[in-house]
Amino acid sequence: MRSKPFSLEFMEEGISKGTSLSSLIQQLGISRKEVIAIGDSNNDLSMIEFADLGVTMGNASEFIKALVDFVTDTNMNDGVAKVVEEFVLKTIPV
Repeated sequence: MRSKPFSLEFMEEGISKGTSLSSLIQQLGISRKEVIAIGDSNNDLSMIEFADLGVTMGNASEFIKALVDFVTDTNMNDGVAKVVEEFVLKTIPV
């Protein structure tokens, strides 16, 4: 798989970030509805599609941006922190 034009990644057949995330939440007893996945490359797509809320960074390709639930700010502008503030901290009762 190519995650970037200059990067080629190899994984065992049938293994992806999505299948790994599925296995992890089963082990932890977490529901898929409780999962937010954030990524910015093609190799993140299976994980983003698996999660209840799939997010990509603002610096991701237009291809990836078109397939997600939410696009956050860029890596350099605290995009992950903004997702946590918006979708995690705002849902915690004060």
